[in-house]
Amino acid sequence: MTKILIVLFIAFSFEAIGVITLKTGINQITARYGARAATTPRWKNILIMVGDWFTTGSVLLGLLLETIFFILLQYLLAQQDVSFIWPLTSLSFVMTTLAAQFILKEKVDSLRWGGVALIMLGAALISAGEHAKEKSPPVETVTPAAVK
Repeated sequence: MTKILIVLFIAFSFEAIGVITLKTGINQITARYGARAATTPRWKNILIMVGDWFTTGSVLLGLLLETIFFILLQYLLAQQDVSFIWPLTSLSFVMTTLAAQFILKEKVDSLRWGGVALIMLGAALISAGEHAKEKSPPVETVTPAAVK
């Protein structure tokens, strides 16, 4: 279980940093779009903006980090029940909110932190349910040599 929690923490770190990096890249793209708005026809400006999504380093790095998160999530799903892992992915909201507050300097008010606290409570309940779940005995397999 410790290994799963460590991988979850690493995955959530990639998720949070990936989202923050994507946001930074999208802000850059939006600023360039706005700067061109007065001198470029709208259709052309939109096409340039779409091209910017594929050439802006922050967007590409954010997509890479999100891909790593997704790969780690697949590993976790292979190790544990979906009903255990998937709800715990909501804890990434906690790390992403912290990253937004401290890296992007976003104001996060008490109401939003209350929502984050409820997410943490829900994840704790799910984790407690996993510990309380009865472990089923291992399934015995029959090898072809044993059947006569």
